[in-house]
Amino acid sequence: MDLLCWCLFFMSCLQTLSAHNDFFTSIGQMTDLLYTEKDLVTSLKDYIRAEENKLERVKRWADKLDLLTATATQDPEGFLGHPVNAFKLMKRLNTEWGDLESLVLSDTTDGFISNLTIQRQYFPTDEDQTGAAKALLRLQDTYRLDANTISVGNLPGVKHKSHMTVEDCYELGKIAYSEADYYHTELWMAQALKQLDEGEQSTFDKVTVLDYLSYAIYQQGEIERALGFTKRLLELDPEHQRAKGNSKYFEFQLEKQRKALEVETEKQKERGKRETSEKKKPKEKKPKEKNPKHQIPERTKYQMLCRGEGIRMTPRRQSRLFCRYYDNNHHPMYVLAPVKQQDEWDRPYIVRYLDIISDKETERVKQLAKPRLRRATVHDPQTGKLTTAHYRVSKSAWLTGYEDPMIEKINQRIEDLTGLEMDTAEELQVANYGVGGQYEPHFDFGRKDEPDAFKELGTGNRIATWLFYMSDVAAGGATVFPDVGAAVWPQKGTAVFWYNLFASGEGDYSTRHAACPVLVGNKWVSNKWIHERGQEWRRPCGLSENE
Repeated sequence: MDLLCWCLFFMSCLQTLSAHNDFFTSIGQMTDLLYTEKDLVTSLKDYIRAEENKLERVKRWADKLDLLTATATQDPEGFLGHPVNAFKLMKRLNTEWGDLESLVLSDTTDGFISNLTIQRQYFPTDEDQTGAAKALLRLQDTYRLDANTISVGNLPGVKHKSHMTVEDCYELGKIAYSEADYYHTELWMAQALKQLDEGEQSTFDKVTVLDYLSYAIYQQGEIERALGFTKRLLELDPEHQRAKGNSKYFEFQLEKQRKALEVETEKQKERGKRETSEKKKPKEKKPKEKNPKHQIPERTKYQMLCRGEGIRMTPRRQSRLFCRYYDNNHHPMYVLAPVKQQDEWDRPYIVRYLDIISDKETERVKQLAKPRLRRATVHDPQTGKLTTAHYRVSKSAWLTGYEDPMIEKINQRIEDLTGLEMDTAEELQVANYGVGGQYEPHFDFGRKDEPDAFKELGTGNRIATWLFYMSDVAAGGATVFPDVGAAVWPQKGTAVFWYNLFASGEGDYSTRHAACPVLVGNKWVSNKWIHERGQEWRRPCGLSENE
């Protein structure tokens, strides 16, 4: 009966998990796993109590017989001369020891194992563990964190500090190794070795860690360092076959490099002698390029902006940004209660609306979205179909105005403040970011090389983007525009708005933007993509391409 109750209870708790996968892509859905684990711990404690109860009964039996046999064996014949003692010996050996055997063999694991079996089918997969590990490595690179900082839990804004064990560091290094990512393999195996050297107890020994570490360093071309760690390994385990072979190979390669360097040095000396003996004609100097443009790779700019570094707006431009009370040309809804609006950037023009969505509305939107969250997808330009991508780590859901009055009210608010038609806009998309959740640089609008990007909608291109921030984020999670150097940080209850297209209908390529990885916290956003159709009289066409 108890087992049946447990089964029904857990089945009801886990129904919401049955359709979910990719847990690592949504912190919101990962919270369900904490309650699942809590239930498992409760079940485990019940099992422990049952086992302790059984062992206590066995212990009492053993203590009683220990005393009895100690007395009986001092004078066996005298002891058995008492007929009751003789009867009880027959009874114990024929019946009571059999009962004890049944007690010892009785299985108290049924309830716990049944609960575990039921829940295991909803557990995270290898893909989730690998995804979470890669997220840690991504955060390490984006925010320039060393392995020790992450391992001891010294992250900005953390409430619940968590230390990584040698096993954790080793597993992270091993996942990087399986992806042939030898740079991160070295970082995390070195951290595991550091913690072992400091005396931390672990199921992994230094030999295993050094084996991975030396190979990862060799793969990065640092043979001398790899040899040093291999020699350290051999000091601990002189019979390690792979290390013995690697040591010989590394020494051979180093000798080969030394000889090649000697040959090259001799050649340079010979060339130097010939050049000094010959008369050299004066070479014409090539004119230097005036103001050579130093191009910073987009990914570097993106990561710099995520860290709060990078391009800064000049004081002159900064002085042209204002905050104001805004009523959208005396809109009836906002004449008496205008909203707070502030300029975030000038080109492209990005504005933020403050206190634009209430806590009650935010919670309702999240409540509606959470059961529907699915791995966020992107348009594949080759197939034209929606697919998941490593550069977009989040889950999203779509909410329509007709299913809840509050969604309709929010849609109407966006229309009133932007002056744009919402009937042709896409539904409200709600997104929750996972471990290190991000969306790398992308455009919201369809480019000229994607003429069929939104053909199936029949509403034209995405003219503008409205983005609600529905949570504060302790660290990371900014919306950045790498081409212009803009960074907009999440602030609960606010929204940002920008046009993706010029009034002419041409795409504004400066609106290429990205969602930075969430370092600490839980990021919830919702956005409205507004389309061209229906805006003909609301935002008339411009006469020049960039107007």
